[in-house]
Amino acid sequence: MSVIVQKFGGTSVANTEKIQKVAHRVAEAQARHPEGVVVVVSAMGKTTDVLVNMAKELSSRPDPREMDMLLATGEQVSISLLSMALQELGLKAVSMTGAQAGIITENLHSKAKIVHIDTDELSRFLSEGYVVVVAGFQGVTTDHQITTLGRGGSDTTAVALAGALKAPVCEIFTDVDGVYTTDPNSVAGAQKLSEISYEEMLELAQLGAQVLHPRSVECAKKYKTVIHVRSSFNLHEGTYVKAMKDLEIQRPVTGVTADCKQAKLALKDVPDRPGIAAKVFGTLAQANISVDMIIQSVQEDLSNDIAFTVHEDDLDQATEIIK
Repeated sequence: MSVIVQKFGGTSVANTEKIQKVAHRVAEAQARHPEGVVVVVSAMGKTTDVLVNMAKELSSRPDPREMDMLLATGEQVSISLLSMALQELGLKAVSMTGAQAGIITENLHSKAKIVHIDTDELSRFLSEGYVVVVAGFQGVTTDHQITTLGRGGSDTTAVALAGALKAPVCEIFTDVDGVYTTDPNSVAGAQKLSEISYEEMLELAQLGAQVLHPRSVECAKKYKTVIHVRSSFNLHEGTYVKAMKDLEIQRPVTGVTADCKQAKLALKDVPDRPGIAAKVFGTLAQANISVDMIIQSVQEDLSNDIAFTVHEDDLDQATEIIK
């Protein structure tokens, strides 16, 4: 037996009744894993969206540092309430922010990447029999600035902690039963997969599947951590994300997905000179904006039209950079 890391998304902790149900699931895990349980939670329900909208009511372009200060509060509500619910069940539980959990990130606001995790404090609490409840989606820089990890940050937090603590499995609890061959909300015949490789899951995630964020899958592959995607609302087995060599079945096609949150930017009449495209996409890369599809067409007057897609969350920043 060993430490297990569990992650519960926003829908799983949307209200106090659901938080109590999560507490019971965590208590069951603690009984099975006396070596320790680490729980990562997202903000309750639509809390993050509410905070973003409040910021936009006050500022047309909110300062990234202040946005991170604001958004990091959402997870702190969840971790404190879940810790209280666990204590009410008779368990020793302690809540920790990303900073308190030793999650050190690069010095970048709104989409920081984890650089290092200092597990000393986490390990101390685990050795004393505590369930440690960690705020997902956030960390701290070496100069004590609070940062957030961007889309899918809580998944990434959970998998990174599992890797740092050498936990063999990271359980990701969500509002679906696992990973399906396609979106079950759109296609009635979609089938749940019992297992999928890191590479297949990464491809699906990058192309629009909402179950896991690509960064969390990359992290799991790096640390050889098995991810178990399962439902918060039943006890059924979900989908195991693991190494290709460990799969029992090899498939020619694993799934079909679509990304409905891509925005297209088009640059008209761009001078046909060497280095122009490199300047455009290099500058976007420096801002950590991921470009998906690129289409370039040559005109008769030695100018180009360049079109490309980014995630809609990055549209405003990408537009400013391009201008």
